[in-house]
Amino acid sequence: MRILGIIPARYASSRFPGKPLVEIDGKTMIRRVYEQSQKAKSLTDVIVATDDVKIEQEIIGFGGKVMITSTKHRSGTDRCREVIDNLEASGEHYDAVVNIQGDEPFIESQQIDLITECFQDRQTEIATLAKKIQKSSELFSPNVNKVIWNIRGEAIYFSRNPIPFMQNIAKDEWINKGVYYKHIGIYGYRTETLKKITRLEPGRLEIAESLEQLRWIENGFKIVVRETPFDSISIDTPEDLSEFLNNA
Repeated sequence: MRILGIIPARYASSRFPGKPLVEIDGKTMIRRVYEQSQKAKSLTDVIVATDDVKIEQEIIGFGGKVMITSTKHRSGTDRCREVIDNLEASGEHYDAVVNIQGDEPFIESQQIDLITECFQDRQTEIATLAKKIQKSSELFSPNVNKVIWNIRGEAIYFSRNPIPFMQNIAKDEWINKGVYYKHIGIYGYRTETLKKITRLEPGRLEIAESLEQLRWIENGFKIVVRETPFDSISIDTPEDLSEFLNNA
């Protein structure tokens, strides 16, 4: 099976402009993501999809693969679609794609391999990861997305609120009485599924929660969820970077 790892990387982030090019212990963030992704045993290749020539030059500078994509994409998923379309136009084909977040410089390669394992099942359309929540601060933070899934391991719903709601139990006891999972924002898509979901318009659930994956569920696509012991460390703002460096 040919699987492509794609790392979408925008320069003009509203909260942290130029984020992919910030240095962490002597290497840019995007280089760290790229090198960690290359450690995954299951990826045929890795490519950065960017809209900025400065990021392109950085990738070329350390010997990586990069493709310039449109500045008009609404999401990393749309950017992945453009990469696939361009590669197929040149005669290069992949069975599946893993969308790797460009702001997680210490992503574990095992997470990528866990995603790709899901595609050994021919029924898998989309795959993602989740980690058990251990802290109430995460459980009740709207910046930490939660997920629940059915007995077949398929996502039922994603939310910024704690799910499920625990009736007749004080909220400060939810973390002890229930089991909650944080969504780890890495996705795998079968290539034909990627083409389909990027043609969909945002639905009421996505608009309500501002979570793209709800569009796919609302349109009947199945998202396989696998549990990982590894957390994700996202650098979304300059404050996140300072906090990480101070705690390193």
